[in-house]
Amino acid sequence: MGDNVDVYFSADIETDGPIPGPFSMLSFGLVYAGRFDGKRFERPDNYSSSIYRELAPISDQFEDDALKINGLNRDELVVTGISPERAMLDAYQWVHQIADGGNPVFVAYPLSFDWSWMYWYFVRFCSLGTPFGHSSCFDIKTAIALKLGRPVSVSGKSNLPKRLRAVHAHTHNALDDAIEQAEIFANIFEWGRQS
Repeated sequence: MGDNVDVYFSADIETDGPIPGPFSMLSFGLVYAGRFDGKRFERPDNYSSSIYRELAPISDQFEDDALKINGLNRDELVVTGISPERAMLDAYQWVHQIADGGNPVFVAYPLSFDWSWMYWYFVRFCSLGTPFGHSSCFDIKTAIALKLGRPVSVSGKSNLPKRLRAVHAHTHNALDDAIEQAEIFANIFEWGRQS
């Protein structure tokens, strides 16, 4: 596969606070979400090509509200979570294997939160850096705003037209939510395109 092919990876994370460093990323899911050569978008047959990791916290700080949302047991992860170094290296290697020479593109909904955490963790903990460079990313929320002619402020998941919604449920499990986003991404990417 050539460098002119974008290979998309839907990402979702769960954390114990609002920003990386003082707080910790507790889990992430990455799902292969398709590829595009500038003419043809190829949606995967299914979303089984994925990686999921639960990480050991990197600090003692956390916010109860964040843990209530994701349902992860932080005390357990102190013991059972894998190191950020191992988790980010695993993710880097998996992304490059799936990309197979194409350009890896990070996809999220919305992008800003998940990107800031994953980028920071890759730069801080992965010996090989980040597979997405400093800017190879795609914001589904912005794409929806553009495609539907809406302000970004009303382009959240709760306002999605039925034809763009995912079959997969939003559960606050990082892998489940990455799959949901991958479906929405493919739906919005394909909508209105000629094959």
